[in-house]
Amino acid sequence: QVQLVESGGGLAQAGESLGLSCGVIGYIHSIKEIGWYRQAPGGQRDLVAAITELDTIKSADSLKGRFTISKDDVQKTASLQISGLKVEDTAVYYCKADVWAMRYSKLDTLWGRGTQVTVSP
Repeated sequence: QVQLVESGGGLAQAGESLGLSCGVIGYIHSIKEIGWYRQAPGGQRDLVAAITELDTIKSADSLKGRFTISKDDVQKTASLQISGLKVEDTAVYYCKADVWAMRYSKLDTLWGRGTQVTVSP
């Protein structure tokens, strides 16, 4: 029933900016943590950035200058803004969220289906 829906992926040119969005569909109490991971062809799924219910941000050191994450607790959405796109950013980007169920005593982990980001030279 509860799922994550990603949007904003597509084609972009190197040097441009791109924004991705992730929203929770269904009934939950709140989001404990929500973030983005990416997986390039032949690579593993790595953390890009994540933000907690207390607004603590965690991101890969090599990406901190170009990737910015934010969230809206009312709408239960998160955004990832990418600046200065590089060809190496080409990957499938996945949204992941740890959410509190309605009774707050249960923590569930949700994954989106992923959205493709392709950066041309």
